[in-house]
Amino acid sequence: MAAKRKTSKASSKKNLKNLSQIHGEEEKFQPTSLDQVWGEDGTSTYGTMNDMEYGRQIDDMNLSDMQTHASRVGIIPIDNRSTLRDRLLREFRKHVANYRKPVHHQTPPQNVDEKTLKILSEGREYIFKKNLHIV
Repeated sequence: MAAKRKTSKASSKKNLKNLSQIHGEEEKFQPTSLDQVWGEDGTSTYGTMNDMEYGRQIDDMNLSDMQTHASRVGIIPIDNRSTLRDRLLREFRKHVANYRKPVHHQTPPQNVDEKTLKILSEGREYIFKKNLHIV
């Protein structure tokens, strides 16, 4: 009979950090610009669409390189390194969010039972009696 191997706590923590959660739904993104319709994937401006990879690229740059990169992507270069890094990351995240707008699926209306409809109508009556205007 073979002996069982014991895993150390450090190696199990490393494995947990590499795990990612998935929802099982196919990720389709809706194009938001003509460039996306024509096949642009968004990597031309920043060189990547991965947040951690871009953060490593910024960390490897010196202040002069960061200022040059900031002016190339349309951000005013400043002398404070940490503030410039934060601005670059914020603008990068906005860029990624613009390129990855998810497609919204229309869900059919659900059948609501009569008890729920009665409760909702009581609230509606209360609003009309008090002349409350809720938008």
